[in-house]
Amino acid sequence: MSADTNAGAFAPAPGAAPLGRMIRAQAALETRMLLRNGEQLLLTVVIPTLLLVLFSAVDIVDTGDGKAVDFLAPGILALAVLSTAFTGQAIATGFERRYGVLKRLGASPLPRWALMTAKTCSVLVTEVLQVVLLTVIAFALGWSPQGNPLAVVLLLVLGTAAFSGLGLLMAGTLKAEATLAAANLVFLLLLVGGGVIVSLDKFPDAARSVLELLPISALSGGLRDVLQHGAGMPWADLGILAAWAVLGLGAAARWFRWE
Repeated sequence: MSADTNAGAFAPAPGAAPLGRMIRAQAALETRMLLRNGEQLLLTVVIPTLLLVLFSAVDIVDTGDGKAVDFLAPGILALAVLSTAFTGQAIATGFERRYGVLKRLGASPLPRWALMTAKTCSVLVTEVLQVVLLTVIAFALGWSPQGNPLAVVLLLVLGTAAFSGLGLLMAGTLKAEATLAAANLVFLLLLVGGGVIVSLDKFPDAARSVLELLPISALSGGLRDVLQHGAGMPWADLGILAAWAVLGLGAAARWFRWE
């Protein structure tokens, strides 16, 4: 057998694809799975949309002076980040861990950090779709946003990092059923007490001082200051989100269990 024949016997050469291509393929797969999941769509798309339309059209909660949608839209954008980066990701990853999907993927050529990167990319793609949809609906309801777009992007990115870290920490340390219950409970509690729909000014001073330190409060409050009131860079809210991002991602990296 000639040398040329030996060289071409296994063409194309077997082996792992380039790392970037593997991450893109896994991110695309994660995104398709999320968009095909009815429960995830309910959580990430239907609920925020219904809350935005309902509370903008019906005078149920006190939104202060001005149009209700100007108060509600920033909070609903924060809720969209919470639903995707924290609740949806925690539940999906928790059940993937329970069924051994993460264990098998961890044994593939895709490094574990690259798998988490792909999951984060999937979250970001979903959030972009959410923000576009909610923005279009808010404009149709008469929304008049203000402020610096860069501040909005920074808030959304840091909020995503913070909630992703907390979601992965929960999914990697609790059983799948416990993650399902806890993630939904936290979602409801933060919806009520995170300044999303009800202003934190309605809470007692002692409770408000604690609630303002939550990531959802920093995200919704920062977005509202910028988009409703035209404030400058919300450094305090960005600092709170950055601290939660460091703590959440660091804890997830330290205690996440793949099995």
